[in-house]
Amino acid sequence: MKKNKESNSKLKIIPLGGLEEIGMNITAFEYEDSIVVVDCGLSFPDDDMLGIDLVIPDITYLKNNMDKVKGFVITHGHEDHIGALPYVLKEMPLPIYATRLTMGIIEHKLEEHNLIGNIKRKVVKFGQSINLGVFRIEFIKTNHSIVDAAALAIYSPVGTVVHTGDFKVDYTPVFGDAIDLQRFAELGKKGVLALMCDSTNAERPGFTPSEKTLGPTFDHIFEEHKNTRIIIATFASNVDRVQQIINSAYKFGRKVVVEGRSMVNIIETATKLDCLQIPDNTLIEIEQLKNFPEEKTVIITTGSQGESMAALSRMASNNHRKISIGPKDTIIFSSNPIPGNEKAVTKVINELLVKGADVIFQDAHVSGHACQEEIKLIYNLVQPKYAIPVHGEYKHLKAQAKLAEGLGIPKENIYILKSGDVLELNEEEAAVTGHVTVGDIMVDGLGVGDVGNVVLRDRQHLAENGIIIVVLALDQYEGQLMAGPDIVSRGFVYVKESDELMDEAKAAALSAVERCMDKGVTDWGKIKACIRDELADFIWKRTKRRPMILPIIMEV
Repeated sequence: MKKNKESNSKLKIIPLGGLEEIGMNITAFEYEDSIVVVDCGLSFPDDDMLGIDLVIPDITYLKNNMDKVKGFVITHGHEDHIGALPYVLKEMPLPIYATRLTMGIIEHKLEEHNLIGNIKRKVVKFGQSINLGVFRIEFIKTNHSIVDAAALAIYSPVGTVVHTGDFKVDYTPVFGDAIDLQRFAELGKKGVLALMCDSTNAERPGFTPSEKTLGPTFDHIFEEHKNTRIIIATFASNVDRVQQIINSAYKFGRKVVVEGRSMVNIIETATKLDCLQIPDNTLIEIEQLKNFPEEKTVIITTGSQGESMAALSRMASNNHRKISIGPKDTIIFSSNPIPGNEKAVTKVINELLVKGADVIFQDAHVSGHACQEEIKLIYNLVQPKYAIPVHGEYKHLKAQAKLAEGLGIPKENIYILKSGDVLELNEEEAAVTGHVTVGDIMVDGLGVGDVGNVVLRDRQHLAENGIIIVVLALDQYEGQLMAGPDIVSRGFVYVKESDELMDEAKAAALSAVERCMDKGVTDWGKIKACIRDELADFIWKRTKRRPMILPIIMEV
């Protein structure tokens, strides 16, 4: 693309999520009146987000610039890169550009949300480019723990930005070709303005092993456990992993059951698109398990992260309708716990061990992200002017910044951004020039964004201290107390054993109401505040607790 020498405009790179966290990846690239959005992911709730199902990015900035946004370009089909699409597309029904399997998974989501009819979709092949406004975007083949992952070369009027997406360098992938290192080198020769590189494993030295190394590992485990049923938990999206498990099962004459909704969906999509080859008569339905000896079956399941509703967790806690665990089971965790999930995973492992099962949770996993040597390789091929580490917590971004510096990129050309930062750059200079609105939009059931910090604070309060409800009836004309106050409590104390305390609390509420009557106070708000203060004071003195106090006044 010709560089426009007359224009003083700069390229703006605006991450709207995904920095200083693992998940919720979404970045806007803006030049004059064109915006292209790369990825649109969700993240899973923190422990203090009580009752929240998932978290999606705040796209206020995109909505305010709706007329500029040309579409969503997606690097690969993981939840932290596509999960928010159905929610965002309801407000911004824009076209989506993605590779084959990624699009297959996205379409499944759009069907679930009844959006499939009104969203334009284009499947892009590797090496192909698409034009969106002033941008041209080329899809480059990479390897990751899901098939069809892409890096992007984003050509803008001021230069080329290379975005690696999530990647590793795998010279012997299970399916498809190795990463297209040649293309990265060609781009580097022509000159690259900035590199946005995956930082997840930037603290780990060396190289990430090839996915193919797990084939012999699985064969070895199957060889050693010929007399037990084998249950393997892994990420639903890791189609290559599933392929290798199926290969080993076939080799050892075992039938395979796939369990867990997300696993079934992705395997169906991958098989349809020929990303997964399953030998005839290998897959069986879960109902058919009883027709085969246990040692001739393998169950591939979700739940490797200890998620409470996933299939493996339900098996571990005896809540699975069709599969129960016993001493004749070998369970393999083919994954590493995502940071923050260690406790949940350990709990499931303990539950399985108590049931007498044999549990293997070491050496049956390789990462899908590049370690230090692969990151260095990409930097050396691309030779960017500016380095912008992405995808990771602050410590990961910092580790990559250090690597970039070690490779000779000047410190002032390395930008560790925060979500919401606006980085403006051209060939001469780069600088963070502002900040846009970003944040977490919480999804709870069917409600999107109707639970905010205030509601969460109340939930926290209720969870920690319980609630006391004070009910009373006032005469509508005289303002006299007609009935009550009655006290109901939940999650505060066990009422049957605390009669005396509740009676005293009632007396405290009554004295507050009477004091208001004596002063001639008729404003309900003031009466409620008075009851709240009096009760809170009394309960704190007696119990050193602060339950939520909710006075309810009825008019008679």
